[in-house]
Amino acid sequence: MTVITVRDVPDEVRDELAARAARSGMSMQEFLRAHLIDLTGRPSPSDALAQVRSRARAYPRLSYADLVDELGADRR
Repeated sequence: MTVITVRDVPDEVRDELAARAARSGMSMQEFLRAHLIDLTGRPSPSDALAQVRSRARAYPRLSYADLVDELGADRR
């Protein structure tokens, strides 16, 4: 396993992380490791936006009127 060192973390941030870890019943190492794994398990906001834009290009553009017509046709 790799070791990661983070320097210059403000004391109040360290204290809050320690408190959250304790409330979760974890050591700070366990807490931070779990959060890092969770963070890398989902797309970043920019990656998520790129995925949405990519999917949107696969669908035809519809006007508001077209959408209303399609919804009306489904209800008939």
